[in-house]
Amino acid sequence: MADFEGAQGKKGIIDCDVHVYPKSSDELRSYMQEPWRSRNLPSGRGGFYENPVHGVRLDAKPPGGGGAGTDPDFLRRQLIEEYGIDHAILLPRAFCNMIPDPDLATALAAAYNDWLADTWLGKYNNDGVFKGSITIAHQDPVAAAKEIDRWAGHPHFVQVMTDSGARAPFGQRQYYPIYEACERNGFPFAIHPGTDGMGINEQPSPGYPTHYIEWHTCLSLSFQAHLVSFITEGVFERFPDFKVVLVEGGVSWLPALMWRLDAEYKGLRYEVPWLTKRPSEYLRNHVRMASQPIERPDNDQHLLQVLDMMDARHILMFSSDYPHWDFDSPKRAFPKLPEDLYNRIFSDTARELYRLR
Repeated sequence: MADFEGAQGKKGIIDCDVHVYPKSSDELRSYMQEPWRSRNLPSGRGGFYENPVHGVRLDAKPPGGGGAGTDPDFLRRQLIEEYGIDHAILLPRAFCNMIPDPDLATALAAAYNDWLADTWLGKYNNDGVFKGSITIAHQDPVAAAKEIDRWAGHPHFVQVMTDSGARAPFGQRQYYPIYEACERNGFPFAIHPGTDGMGINEQPSPGYPTHYIEWHTCLSLSFQAHLVSFITEGVFERFPDFKVVLVEGGVSWLPALMWRLDAEYKGLRYEVPWLTKRPSEYLRNHVRMASQPIERPDNDQHLLQVLDMMDARHILMFSSDYPHWDFDSPKRAFPKLPEDLYNRIFSDTARELYRLR
């Protein structure tokens, strides 16, 4: 595979999907108040579907013990220093969006935010390399908006995050309080795979897959549904400064989906009169995509053509998904790119979105 060892003029990398975890459930519980501290907390993870071999890189477990993504010094050596990462955007995995009790879900989200602020964004972050995501429970949009407001002005929280698992497409109006809070505080809204078909949430495929390979291949289905909903429901018209980040759902499906939606719009625009332009034209101002897991076909030219068709120069950002089993190395994930496109994908677009130096 091609890599970038010889590239000239490369900028420091922004990795837009790095997962970190509490050292133990007790560490997380210490940030919860009663009655929630004594409750059983959901483990979440892959739900019914777990990698049949291993779920994380085999070399990602710290030599001093503990789970992958729990040791900041080891993560710095294995990711930050190894690849020249300027900033790592941290996405904790609370899996709170599957919980029927919205109060417990909100309390769990808040505990993750307090824990992240105190540890990875606090005492582990003297140089500011780590930037964080505000976890919300979208079951209660009003409470979620209050949680977003609670962290406004924090120097290291740069976005809001939620699972793709939901009971309704994200363009629908019950979610508007979340988007209002994102817009007024200048936070992008990141969607990460998780809790689809779990707990109270709908499964995006027709029924439940049999195997992990089916489930993992189809992670992008909910992303596609949410994106079409955002556009056709007029969310980007109602909230003109609102931005969505699609994380860990792949990217190659985007051009074909937008072609189809644009074609439908030609004959059905009367149904969505609030749209002022073709659906695909909303992407550049409102949508960003993180690259992992990048689809790498046998012919690299095919991927380069897809990058051109999807306007990757303006909407694609690099992500590694560290420390998971399908980690994308910055050196090997892409074919060789022109220097200006490399800098956009690996650095500039994320710096602009997250307001990073």
